[in-house]
Amino acid sequence: MPRGALAKYANMPRGALGTLGTLGTWHVDGCYHVGMGNRDYKEFAADEYYHLYNRGNGKMDIFRDPQDYMNFLLRLCVLLGMPRGALGIRSELGTTKLRLRLDSFDAGAFSLVCYCIMPNHFHLLIRQNGDIPISKLILRLATSYSIYFNAKYAHVGHVFQDRFKAVHINNDKYLRHLSAYIHLNPRVAGLTKMASDWKYSSYPEYIGTKEGVVCEKDIILEQFSSSKDYLQFIESNFDDMKLRKKIADMIIDE
Repeated sequence: MPRGALAKYANMPRGALGTLGTLGTWHVDGCYHVGMGNRDYKEFAADEYYHLYNRGNGKMDIFRDPQDYMNFLLRLCVLLGMPRGALGIRSELGTTKLRLRLDSFDAGAFSLVCYCIMPNHFHLLIRQNGDIPISKLILRLATSYSIYFNAKYAHVGHVFQDRFKAVHINNDKYLRHLSAYIHLNPRVAGLTKMASDWKYSSYPEYIGTKEGVVCEKDIILEQFSSSKDYLQFIESNFDDMKLRKKIADMIIDE
């Protein structure tokens, strides 16, 4: 795990384990192994960071207008135990009446480090602070958004592909460069000329151009002298052709 990033959380109490239901989860040596069908399984542990991502079934666009993006982000924030005003984006939800009947986790069970929502996929960098496996959060989020999406678009069938992907982040360098990869996604994909202009990313929050505070930015920013230094780090990653190609190659099957 990243040593520098974890130092300030060393004495954080672990969250209580919730009801496991039918997720097929069992406890072994302090970790939770989450069944992912018969073909694969993921292991999640407390005090660790994970890059979580998934895309639309058949590569379809699952975020088709501003309300879709904001609904997904709002559901994520509610599940994380944040107040509904944390995102600072109520006006962008228009007149749509949201009825979110979500069973939130205790605030502090997980830490959202950074995120980016793209038309056909999402990226989340999250720290699991306690014993509740991060899979419970992602499965609850995907189920909730799928119900919303199917109702809005009269869609029948799976919204997301059958399994979300999770990559364990085990050092500070990986953590820094992963945040760059996540924040540069819209620019590399050609959706915007400036990564900071993409509203459905935590990058504007990192550089102070967006209202709302939902990310534990210090986990990343404490590794830089200032937000401006972090911005320069992001831009240098894009301008470096080798790193740019590496980032482009990492985008989900595009």
